[in-house]
Amino acid sequence: MSGLRFCLPTTFYPPYHFGGDGVGVQRLARALVAGGHRVTVIHDVDAYRALGSRRARPEPPEPEGLEVVRLRSRLGALAPLLTYLTGRPLVHGATLRGVLARGRFDVVHFNNVSLVGGPGLLAYGGSLKLYEAHEHWLVCPTHVLWRHNREACTGRQCVRCVLHHGRPPQPWRYTGLLERRLGDIDAFIAKSEFSRAKHREFGFPFDMEVVPYFLPLAEAAAPRSPSPHERPFFLFVGRLEPIKGLDDVLPLFRAGGRADLLVAGSGTHEPALRRAAAGCPRVRFLGRVELDQLRRYYDHALALVVPSVGFETFGIVLIEAMRQATPVVARRIGPFPEIVARGGGLLFDDAAGLAAVIDRLLDEPGLRDELGRAGERAFREHWSEPAVVPRYLDLVRRAAERKGLTQVAAAAGRAA
Repeated sequence: MSGLRFCLPTTFYPPYHFGGDGVGVQRLARALVAGGHRVTVIHDVDAYRALGSRRARPEPPEPEGLEVVRLRSRLGALAPLLTYLTGRPLVHGATLRGVLARGRFDVVHFNNVSLVGGPGLLAYGGSLKLYEAHEHWLVCPTHVLWRHNREACTGRQCVRCVLHHGRPPQPWRYTGLLERRLGDIDAFIAKSEFSRAKHREFGFPFDMEVVPYFLPLAEAAAPRSPSPHERPFFLFVGRLEPIKGLDDVLPLFRAGGRADLLVAGSGTHEPALRRAAAGCPRVRFLGRVELDQLRRYYDHALALVVPSVGFETFGIVLIEAMRQATPVVARRIGPFPEIVARGGGLLFDDAAGLAAVIDRLLDEPGLRDELGRAGERAFREHWSEPAVVPRYLDLVRRAAERKGLTQVAAAAGRAA
């Protein structure tokens, strides 16, 4: 056996995705193929469209060795709704079973399965099984530990919270289905030490190993481009939702000042944010910016501002900025302190603290470059593809050894 055969079931996958988890799955799939493995990704187009996004970019060609199975149904949004309510892939179950049986996979690596099959999907496949917690779905019906759609969650009030999020309750969460199916998994992956601790705090009963998101090194090699903005600027990148904390940042840029704020992203909170910034020429909304275009903004930003007020599992935008030698200014919450502790950024606690950090970056001309160089070094050491993929393959090796899958363990060990 040389390369391994991987299957990556996930709800979202480019171009039918909303950000972090879909892109993370794609990067892992392509990295594995580049390492000589074969990969099949299964994802649900109906789920993407059910959440109000019917348009997507053309489906890009994937490298040889990477197969993408896109689930579609004539039932449309009803298919993922049934999965959401029952916790089982009622519509696509036969297709999923067929793909998993046909592929004879060595490793089935479940990702965000909330709408592609729910916990019932975890029973499928008979090989080594991994589960990667891109969000907090394992312990939170809303995935994000954002209680009542207004505050970070510090204790369960799940039924009322789900209703505040405008979602129906999930009856299967009270049947023991998830707990039974989790016993089928051989290893669990958290994206940060913070997320692992948060899962434990909310009662998750299994050990988790930390394997962070990564970015390929090759994308960092492009020459520096001209600035996309005529004035010095700070940059925000992310979904425009209350949990992202941008409401605290806009007032700092209402008065005259030495730098602007550029906002890259879209979301349900965008109209309210635009109203809050009305009449303020120092704030510019860019809309959704594709990854290849976003590099120009990272290259020239004084810093990336990450003001999230909720408990994220990681923070891909932080390492995107660090890869481009751009400093990070992040709120002291969730996984951000452990990322910034590696180098390349500054932390703040509130609006006053953010204002002080902004002034410091403007007043100390050499600070941006010093932080940027530290961030780039940290990225290469901790979050680049060459740093993370061997850690992932070593996890596969150890999980296979525990299960007695000697050939899989040997192949993963050689690849790592």
